[in-house]
Amino acid sequence: MDKSFFFYDLETSGLNPREDRIMQFAGQRTTLDLEPIGEPVNILVKLSNDALASPMAIAVTGITPQETLREGITEAEFCKIATEEFFTPGTIAVGYNNVRFDDEFMRALFWRNFYDPYEFEWKDGRSRWDILDVVRITRALRPEGIEWPVNEKGVATNRLELITALNGISHEHAHDALSDVFATIAVSKLIREKQPKLFEYLLKMRDKNEIKKLVNLENKRPFVYTSGRYSSEFNKTTVAFPLTTSRNGNILVFDLRYNVENDEMIFPIVKELCFNKCPAVAPISVLNEANGWEKIGLSKEIVEKNLETLLKHPEFAERMREENENRPEFPLSLEPEAAIYEGFLNDADRIKTAVVRSASAEELADFSPEFLDERLPELLLHYKGRNFPESLSETETKAYEIYRRARLERQAPKFLEELEKLYEKDEFLGEELKLYFESLV
Repeated sequence: MDKSFFFYDLETSGLNPREDRIMQFAGQRTTLDLEPIGEPVNILVKLSNDALASPMAIAVTGITPQETLREGITEAEFCKIATEEFFTPGTIAVGYNNVRFDDEFMRALFWRNFYDPYEFEWKDGRSRWDILDVVRITRALRPEGIEWPVNEKGVATNRLELITALNGISHEHAHDALSDVFATIAVSKLIREKQPKLFEYLLKMRDKNEIKKLVNLENKRPFVYTSGRYSSEFNKTTVAFPLTTSRNGNILVFDLRYNVENDEMIFPIVKELCFNKCPAVAPISVLNEANGWEKIGLSKEIVEKNLETLLKHPEFAERMREENENRPEFPLSLEPEAAIYEGFLNDADRIKTAVVRSASAEELADFSPEFLDERLPELLLHYKGRNFPESLSETETKAYEIYRRARLERQAPKFLEELEKLYEKDEFLGEELKLYFESLV
């Protein structure tokens, strides 16, 4: 199966994937050599009438709800295009912090529109990769040939628009999805040109099975780990050690920068490594080249001493495992749209959801499936109300309106608080959002 990259980026109505909505989707397919295939994609998605956009988010993107309503397509229409044209078999979905942000929004989008929320990441040779962690580990281990930005306090930062500016890469409209896509491709090319071996190694290591060969509990050994959870002082990179099991087949790892007997250890000394999130990992041997130990502020002696101390305390690993298991993974959902992680669908319901997403408004009006999953009946009502309001019966219309108003009332206090702050910076945009709010409520 031919492989290709599909670089994509989103602009959204807020920062919470389970609450907020996608407003702009942009993308560009490329070969594995990062040469473009076909034309770029730039789509606005209508903000539905059950969602209030964060004024602070709108201030950043400049995309108003009214603009999406004039020029956008519905979520149902967009999901069909995305699955048939963008996230096709053999596609490697790539972005800049997409694993923890954009991919989560896509999962939530697919879920509330009756698509499988995970297939775009793995089925039929699909996979995903995240250039942000590629940037981080390149900066930490092989920074030569690339200019690296710092913020006004002199602290290392990996903001995309700063990297492009320092390295002479065109990036005219930061926080516009399509502009960010082109910038991400250009930064990927830069790393591939300056550090080709590292680039190809990290591309291979997006596969969770490859990661498990290096990081596992059967053959525990220290490894290099780059994560946004680690300190910028050391370029987000440390030497970690597999500690114990975690949920969903993942593991907890210990930061060997610290001594487990030190009462003043800095959080997070223990964090979860998720195999399916393309973690940036490498064998510890890479630190023996090009002053690698110095670059991340560590030494073999410190790591060996801290590992020796850690192994003397097996009770620590057990305590971390118990604490992790007892910690709630997600807050309780107030609505089925946010209940994406509260269980997988059974086969019978999967068949019925396929019927839902392929049905027209007329067909949905007469479709009354008996779902086994208790989340789906209410989700179907909301799906019809957002995408096919003409399919609702009189009773369903009243039920949808009760849900819609309750959701807007829940979101309104935060919206109005942000709106007041926005007025101080941009009165015109503030007035636009005020009119939008009044039209909904």
